[in-house]
Amino acid sequence: MRILHTSDWHLGRAFHRVGMLGAQAAFIEHLVATVRERGVDAVVVSGDVYDRAVPPLAAVELFDDTLHRLAALGVPTVMISGNHDSARRLGVGAGLIGRAGVHLRTEPAACGTPVVLADEHGEVAFYGLPYLEPALVRDEFGVEKAAHEAVLAAAMDRVRADLAARAPGTRSVVLAHAFVTGGEPSDSERDITVGGVAAVPAGIFAGVDYVALGHLHGCQTITERIRYSGSPLPYSFSEAGHRKSMWLVDLGPGGALGAERIDCPVPRPLARLRGTLEELLADPALARHEEAWVEATLTDPVRPADPMARLTERFPHTLSLVFAPERADGDPETSYARRLADRSDQEIAEDFVAHVRGTGPDARERAVLRDAFDAVRADDTVREAV
Repeated sequence: MRILHTSDWHLGRAFHRVGMLGAQAAFIEHLVATVRERGVDAVVVSGDVYDRAVPPLAAVELFDDTLHRLAALGVPTVMISGNHDSARRLGVGAGLIGRAGVHLRTEPAACGTPVVLADEHGEVAFYGLPYLEPALVRDEFGVEKAAHEAVLAAAMDRVRADLAARAPGTRSVVLAHAFVTGGEPSDSERDITVGGVAAVPAGIFAGVDYVALGHLHGCQTITERIRYSGSPLPYSFSEAGHRKSMWLVDLGPGGALGAERIDCPVPRPLARLRGTLEELLADPALARHEEAWVEATLTDPVRPADPMARLTERFPHTLSLVFAPERADGDPETSYARRLADRSDQEIAEDFVAHVRGTGPDARERAVLRDAFDAVRADDTVREAV
C-alpha cells in the first residue's frame, strides 16, 4: 500500500506578518497532484491542520475545498487533530465526512478503533491518535500521572490490543501528534511540556509497522519505521535549513517498508544573515539571498540609522531585524542575554527565586512552580478547545 504522509499544515498562519494562504493553497495543489500522479492509496495527515482553534474563514474555506478534492480522488484520507487544532471543531461531521472517504480522528476514546483499508496483500489498520493533552485525557486512559508518556503509552496499549485481535498479517499504521525523543525541534512548535517533560520515548510505538508523526516542523527519521513529515511550509526563520517535503511510504507484505521524500513547493527560500549593516549591504557573496525572505542580525556596536530602509534596498523581502551588538564578555547586557538563552520557563523562574532571596527553590518549591506552569498550559488548551 502506498501512503502519503504529511502534517502541520497550519492553515491560516502567517510568516512574519506575510500571509501564507496562497502558498498553502499551492501546497494543496501539489498534494492532490502527487496523490494522482504517484498512485497513492491512502493519505495520512498527522495533526495541526489549522494554526489555531478558531481559524480565519479563508483557512476554513481552503480546508473545505481540500476535503472535497481528496474525496473526489477516491483515495482514502486519515486525519488527526494536533495541539493547535480544536479537536471538537475539526471533528464536526466526522461521521458524514467519513462516508466520503475522509476519516477524521479527533476523539481520544477512539484511539483503539482503526480505519481499515485493504490492498492485494491484505488489510492495513490505521490508528489515529490525536494530540493527547495529559491533564484532559488522564481519566479516559486511567493513568495516575498526567504526563505525555503515560497517556500515550495507554493509548498504544489499546492499539496493540485491537491489533492482536485481528487476522495474522494485518499491517498497522499509527498517526500521532507528539514530541518523540530524538526529534529536532524548531522555534515554530508550541511548547507542550508537562511536568518538566515534553518528549516521549520512541519505544512507546513498538509493535506497529509505520508511525506517521506530526508536531515537529522538520522532516526527520527517528527510526526506519517512525518518521516526521514536517510542515510543508516554513513558519519561522529557525526552519531556514529545512527541506520541506512529505513522505511517500510503500508498506508491503509482512510490513516491508520503503520511503521516499517528495519535495514541497516553497514560495521563497529563507536566509539568516549576520554582520554589520555595511557588511550586509556590500558583501557580493550575499547576492544569492536578494530574493529570499531575510532575517538580518546586525552586530554594529551602535544602532545605525534607518537600518530596515537601507536593508530593503538590497534585500526587499527582509522580514525580521535583530540587533545583537558585539560587546565585551564582561558587559552586563551580554551576560544577562546569555543567562536567558535556551532556558525554559521553569529554569527562568527558579533563577528568579534564587536572585530574590539568595537561594534557589527546594524540591517542593520546584514542584509547585512546575505544577503552576502545567496548569497555565492546560488552561490555555481548554480555552482553545471550547
